[in-house]
Amino acid sequence: MSASLRLLSLLGLASFVCCLMASNRDLSAAEPEVIKVGIIGLDTSHVPSFTKTFNQDDSEDVAGFKVVAAYPKGSTVIESSYTRIPQYTEQVKEMGVEIVQSIDELIEKVDVVMLETNDGNPHLEQVIPCLKAGKRTFIDKPIAGSLADTLAIFKAAEIYKTPVFSSSSLRFAPGAQEIRNGSIGDVLGCDAYSPASLDSTHPDLYWYGIHGVETLFTCMGPGCKSVVRTQSENFEGVTGLWEGGRIGTFRGIRTGSSGYGGQAFGTKGIREIGKYGGYRPLVVEMAKFFKTGEAPVADRETIEIYAFMEAADESKRQGGNPVTLEEVIKKAEPEADARLKELGVIK
Repeated sequence: MSASLRLLSLLGLASFVCCLMASNRDLSAAEPEVIKVGIIGLDTSHVPSFTKTFNQDDSEDVAGFKVVAAYPKGSTVIESSYTRIPQYTEQVKEMGVEIVQSIDELIEKVDVVMLETNDGNPHLEQVIPCLKAGKRTFIDKPIAGSLADTLAIFKAAEIYKTPVFSSSSLRFAPGAQEIRNGSIGDVLGCDAYSPASLDSTHPDLYWYGIHGVETLFTCMGPGCKSVVRTQSENFEGVTGLWEGGRIGTFRGIRTGSSGYGGQAFGTKGIREIGKYGGYRPLVVEMAKFFKTGEAPVADRETIEIYAFMEAADESKRQGGNPVTLEEVIKKAEPEADARLKELGVIK
């Protein structure tokens, strides 16, 4: 081969290598960046579980996320919560999570937020800086410690144009989702149950009954009009009347054998709701929400769930009289606005 041909051959090889390197750089640049997740509140067992799924699970449905920072302070008044903060702080640190000293510092380091404080009462104050900064936020149950704060959170999200999403993990139990999606045709009624321990810091059903109430609404959907409640020392019985004359009930359990489940009645069959599906399905829904900004539960349905529980409390106060969701929402709206004024969200 002549010297000129050898030179052309070498130049061609060099050109090919340069093109390949450029192609690799382009492919690398096209890869999506990791979405950085922050946590507020390290006082619940949900924290290490959610963090492990995001940081250590390579499955496609949760890929592309990493919990990078956490602000540990959750409840300051519920002993069963705040005494767990040191334990869960160490657990997330072992998974590579940085511990920060304020919510403002957290916001600077992350793209999205999981608000995990076990106490719903400070959630409104904690979520506002996140919404103001445009950080999509998942708010663990209970979304708040009152119906007024629940309404205020969704109004703040609308004002700041930043979506929020809140749910019990029981919503995404396989059986409940199958029923919601038509496995027994149109749902005509449902009887759901769950543990219903009480805590003086929260309305009765907000603390733990929320799990069974969320299951009930997952199967029935929105449209509850009124509620009647019967309470004894160890049990709750709440009956909701839905549009079209459908009836749904929640049984809360504080003694004896307990668990999560129920039975749904449809136009094409009757079936058990089935077993709890663990935390992972909820984390998958969080991942979708963080990417798209589309909540898997409509704001209105979540508001209705908390209005249902508030109406149950009001029915108890009235000795078991029926109470409409409309009346408790109407009563809570001025308080919600007052809370937003107090926090500088509205004038």
